[in-house]
Amino acid sequence: MSGSRLLRIGLAAGVLLLTAAPVAEAYYRPLSWADRKAAAVEFVKSRAGVESFAFVDQSGELRGYNRWRVVPSASVLKPMLMVAYLNRSSVRDRPLTDPDRNLLGPMIKRSDNTTAGIVLNTVGAAGLYRVARRAEMAHFRLHSPVWGLSEITAADQARFFYRIDRYVPERHRGYARYLLSHIVASQRWGIPPETPSGWKIFFKGGWASGTGRVTHQVALLEEGDWRLAIAVLTEFNPSHDYGTRTIRGVAARLLGTPLP
Repeated sequence: MSGSRLLRIGLAAGVLLLTAAPVAEAYYRPLSWADRKAAAVEFVKSRAGVESFAFVDQSGELRGYNRWRVVPSASVLKPMLMVAYLNRSSVRDRPLTDPDRNLLGPMIKRSDNTTAGIVLNTVGAAGLYRVARRAEMAHFRLHSPVWGLSEITAADQARFFYRIDRYVPERHRGYARYLLSHIVASQRWGIPPETPSGWKIFFKGGWASGTGRVTHQVALLEEGDWRLAIAVLTEFNPSHDYGTRTIRGVAARLLGTPLP
């Protein structure tokens, strides 16, 4: 092979290397949270129904879209019920009993409504409002007897989940985390499939009998000392499954590339 041909091949290879490196670097560079939010907003604007979402990033900053919009809570109320129950003066300083676990376990892990009603009757409105005040919720209103119509916002729920550990008595913190990380498989839609590798997720969903009237999900994600919280609340979906896909789409845009 002639020297000039070898030189041309070498130059061509060098050009390929020089052009490929910046492309790879750009592809793997993490997006900013502002970019992630913009992508999620663009996505929800293309969806049927009405959506709001909020998230707290690793620095503790709250961001979102329609984040203060008031919506019916559905079963997203249940983690608040759990926290209220574990803070009862007759519960917080003693080991949990089988009756305690027989109420809280089904209520959180499989979203049982009967046990939720019993817990609400036990803690009362005062217990729930105490949780809301401690969590500095800007808007929370309990509706009774139809507790699923209680009023929440995405911003309040994202902040609540971001700091949920501090609202649970230390001796019961492990149990609360266990319940929120052991939701039954059929309810692990939305955010869980988009959880980054190596991260833990603690979450709860809420929905209205599969109709799509409301489909919500709130989650805390942890990796080492890092934590994030996301709340996606949707109303007036064509179906419950449609709402779960909307939630997953938001989560994919917030979490789907290496985190900054």
